[in-house]
Amino acid sequence: MNIEVTDANFEEQVLQSDKPVIVDLWAEWCGPCKMIGPIIEEIGKEYEDQVVCAKLDVDSNPQTPTKYRVRNIPTILFFKDGELKDKQVGAVPKNTLMEKLKPLMD
Repeated sequence: MNIEVTDANFEEQVLQSDKPVIVDLWAEWCGPCKMIGPIIEEIGKEYEDQVVCAKLDVDSNPQTPTKYRVRNIPTILFFKDGELKDKQVGAVPKNTLMEKLKPLMD
């Protein structure tokens, strides 16, 4: 499943999710973000019943990136049971993201 999250609904949508959540922190002006966005969407469709893929615009929602000490984008945060389990900074291939996601899906 693919969703948009904000500072206001982050806790409800991400931290309270009963599924693992990938959060793509991005911005409209960020070139590498545009490269990784479709990969995140693809994972969300492929694993729709097992994982939630969320996008958070850092320009419109500055609190969440600050809380998780995000300094560069794109940054992908991996959550399970309300806890940050892993992080990936920069545009990477799908298999790199899946290596971090698979253990959270078990």
